[in-house]
Amino acid sequence: MSSTLRFKVVSEAFKKRPLDVPTPIERPSEFFGKYVFNRQKMKHYLPKEVYTKMMDVIENDASLDMATADAVAEGMKRWAMELGATHITHWFQPLTEGTAEKHDGFVEHDGKGGMVEEFTGKQLVQQEPDASSFPSGGIRSTFEARGYSAWDPSSPVFVMGDTLMIPTVFISYTGESLDYKAPLKKALRAVDKAATEVAQFFYPDVHKVISNLGWEQEYFLVDEGIYAARPDLVMTGRTLLGHDSAKNQQMDDHYFGSIPKRVVAFMKDLEIQALELGIPCKTRHNERAPNQFELAPIFEETNLAIDHNMLLMVLMKRVARKHGFRCLLHEKPFAGVNGSGKHNNWSLSTDTGILLHNPGKTPLDNLRFITFIVETLMAVWRFNGLLKASIVSASNAHRLGANEAPPAIISSFLGKQLSEVLDHIEKSDDQELQAISDFTQVGKHGVQLDIPQIPELLVDNTDRNRTSPFAFTGNRFEFRAVGSEANCASAMIALNAAVADTLRDFKERVDRRSHELFGQHISQEQLHRAILSVLREDIRTCKPIHFDGNGYSEEWKQEAARRGLDTESSCPLVIDRYLDEASVEMFQHTHVFHKAEIEARNEIKWDTYTKKIQIEARIFGDLCLNHIIPVATRYQSALIDNVHKTSEIFPADMASKLSANNISLIQQIAEHSSYIEEHVEQLVEARKVANQLENIRQRAIAYHDNVAPLIEDIRYHVDKLELIVDDEIWPLPKYREMLFIN
Repeated sequence: MSSTLRFKVVSEAFKKRPLDVPTPIERPSEFFGKYVFNRQKMKHYLPKEVYTKMMDVIENDASLDMATADAVAEGMKRWAMELGATHITHWFQPLTEGTAEKHDGFVEHDGKGGMVEEFTGKQLVQQEPDASSFPSGGIRSTFEARGYSAWDPSSPVFVMGDTLMIPTVFISYTGESLDYKAPLKKALRAVDKAATEVAQFFYPDVHKVISNLGWEQEYFLVDEGIYAARPDLVMTGRTLLGHDSAKNQQMDDHYFGSIPKRVVAFMKDLEIQALELGIPCKTRHNERAPNQFELAPIFEETNLAIDHNMLLMVLMKRVARKHGFRCLLHEKPFAGVNGSGKHNNWSLSTDTGILLHNPGKTPLDNLRFITFIVETLMAVWRFNGLLKASIVSASNAHRLGANEAPPAIISSFLGKQLSEVLDHIEKSDDQELQAISDFTQVGKHGVQLDIPQIPELLVDNTDRNRTSPFAFTGNRFEFRAVGSEANCASAMIALNAAVADTLRDFKERVDRRSHELFGQHISQEQLHRAILSVLREDIRTCKPIHFDGNGYSEEWKQEAARRGLDTESSCPLVIDRYLDEASVEMFQHTHVFHKAEIEARNEIKWDTYTKKIQIEARIFGDLCLNHIIPVATRYQSALIDNVHKTSEIFPADMASKLSANNISLIQQIAEHSSYIEEHVEQLVEARKVANQLENIRQRAIAYHDNVAPLIEDIRYHVDKLELIVDDEIWPLPKYREMLFIN
C-alpha cells in the first residue's frame, strides 16, 4: 500500500466519524449510575422488607432466600424494561482475560398461545453456560459441558443497550472456580477476617475490613484505517515489525500535553457512558508515548472496581470505533516507546472509617499503621515470586524491565521517613520498644517559592519512585507491574490472599508472645509491647524486599539476587511460583484455591502463553514471506534494472560511480532477504518441534526459549529493509504514520 493510498484510507475513515460529542445538559452527579440498579433504584422498585433483606445480603453477607430473589427479579425487570431492556445475561469473567455473556429474552409462553415478559428469582440467581468451551485446565472435558454462573449481589446489575447485565461467578459442575471473581471474593473474605482480627488489637469496635482498589488504565489509540492495514495489529494487538519513527517520545512533548481534539471527543463520550454505568471516572491525560493515554477512576471496593475495569475495557473498544479509532490495550503495541500498564492502588479500610495504611495522630494510630505496613511487606517478601507470577503474561513480558516500567523483580519503596522509623524499631531493645509508638508521622510540609503571587505549596514527606513495582505512596501501596490488558483480579487475588495469610500468622504469634511474656490476662500496654516485639522480628525478616533505589540499574538486579528475591524473567518459569509449597499452603489456608484449581490455572497460563507466541510467529512468518520479501525483491529488481541501464548509457567509469549506491543497496537487500527467508524456515521448524511436546509447561518453555527470540532476530532485518525499500511500495503503514493523531 503506497503512502498516498494509506493516507486516503485514514482520511476517509476520519471523515465518516464525528469529531465532537454534545456536552450533556446534566452534570455528571445527576446522570451517574443512570443504568445501574443501585441502592437508590432498589429502594424505589423493591418492597421495603425486600430492600431491607437485600441490604443485609450486601452488607452482612446474609444468605439470599428464593422468595427474596423472586421479588428482586420482578423489581429489576420493571426497572430494566423501562430503560428498553428486552434480554438478560449473566456477565462473568472466565479465564480468557475477557468477559462472557449469553443473552436470554424476557419471554415465556403464557399457556394461551401467546407470550409474556417474565424474569424469576431462579433466572436471576443461576444460569448454566457451557463450561467445556472455556479454559478449565483439564477440570472440564469437552464431553463434560455443565457449569454454573451465580449472581454476585455485591456488584450492582446494570443495563447495556437492550440487555440487563448481571455480574456473576462461574464454577464447574464439580464446584471448582472457572473464573476470576469466585476466588477474588474468597480472597477478599479472607483478608477481611484476618485484618479485622488484627485491627481489633487497636480498635475493638471494628467488625469489617474492606479491600480498596483504584486502577489506572493506560491505552493507545490508532486510526481505524491504519489498524486495518496492519495484519499484526489486527491479529495480535501489537506491531511485530516496524522501524522506529525518527521522532517518537524523546522530546517528552506528548506527556501531559494538550489532548488532540478528536481524542477529547472520544474521552468525553467514553466518560459519559462510563459514568452512566456507575464507573467513577475522574482523571484523563496524555501518557508518555505518542497516541498513549490514561484514564483513572476514584477508588472503590476491590470487587466492584475490577468489575468496572472489565466493563470499561469493553466500552473503550466500542466507543473508539465510533470515533474512527481502535483502542489498543496490549502492553507493548509499539517497539521503541513506552508500553502500557494498569497501576493498582491498593489499601485496606474498616467499617469505622479508618484507612489502615494511613498514619494517624495518636500513638495507637501510629502503632496500627506500622503494623499493617510491616505485615504487608511481610506478605510481599514471603510471596515475592507469586506476586510476580500473578502479573506475568506473554504481552506484559515485553514491558516489564524495559526501563519504562517496573522491573521484573518485586520490591517495595517506602521513602525516607518511614524507612527511618522501621530502622529505629528494628534496632531498639525491649525497654525502648514501648516508646516507639509515640513517634509522629510528619505530614505534608509547606514550601514557599520566591514568587509573590504563588501561595505556599504543600509537599509530601517523601518522594515517589516510579521504578518500584510495589511502592508505598502515603496511604496506599501502588502495585505498578499489572499489565494494561490484564484482569486486575489476578494480582488482587494473590495480594489479598497473601496479606490475609500473613496477618493471620501475625495475630497467632502476637497472642502466643503475649501469653509467654505476660500470662493470660494482660493490659493494653502489655499487648502493645508484644505487638512491637513481633514487629521487630518481621522488620528484620522482610528487610530484603525494601529497596528505595533505582530499580532499572544492573547493580540492583545483582543485589536482588543476593537478597534472595525472585529474579527469574522467563514467563513460563515464573508461573511455576503458583505451585511452590508455600503458595499452595497459603491458598489452602485462606480457602481461595484447592491445589487442583491452582494446577488447572497453571495449565491455562502455560497454554495461553504458548498460543499467543504461536499466533505471533505464524502472522510474522506470513508478513515476512508474503508481504516484505516480495516487495523487497521487486525494489531490488528495479535497482538492478537501473544499474544495467546506467551501464548502457554512460561510460564505464561514470556508470560505476552512478551505480555504486544502488549496487550497495542491492547487496544489502540480498543479505537481509536471505537472512529473513532462512530464519523464517527455522522459525517454522522451531514451532513444529515445540508443538510436538506433550507436556504443556515444556511446550511453553520451548516457545519462550526457541520461538520468541527468533521473531526478534528476524525483525531486526525486516526493519532494516524498511529503511531501504522505496516508501511508495512498502506494504505496511509505518510507525511515523501510526503514532501521531492529528
